[in-house]
Amino acid sequence: QLQLVESGGGLVQPGGSLRLSCAASGFTLDRYNIGWFRQAPGKEREGVSCISGRGGYTKYSDSVKGRFTISRDNAKNTVYLQMNSLKPEDTAVYYCAAGGSDYVCFTSTRAYTDWGRGTQITVSS
Repeated sequence: QLQLVESGGGLVQPGGSLRLSCAASGFTLDRYNIGWFRQAPGKEREGVSCISGRGGYTKYSDSVKGRFTISRDNAKNTVYLQMNSLKPEDTAVYYCAAGGSDYVCFTSTRAYTDWGRGTQITVSS
């Protein structure tokens, strides 16, 4: 059974850093497009970043560009999201998702079929 599990969330002060992990089980994610999304209370789920299954293409939303970095470790069957210079507006539940295999990836929820349950990030002093 295909499963994605996020970890690494927590409470962090503004300006701090966290690294989220998205571990896969039941399949190898090295050929899949993987996306990171977030959803704040009362808001729609939005795409944050993605990495393509082929070629290592990456994409970031304007709100996190220059602060977040997505990467994958195929040996560990895991995708990471390194988040630096965190802001209070980054507070949300963060989800990873898998979908398709391509040389490009997309930050639309419609491009993904399998989702983790999410991990909470709270940025507050």
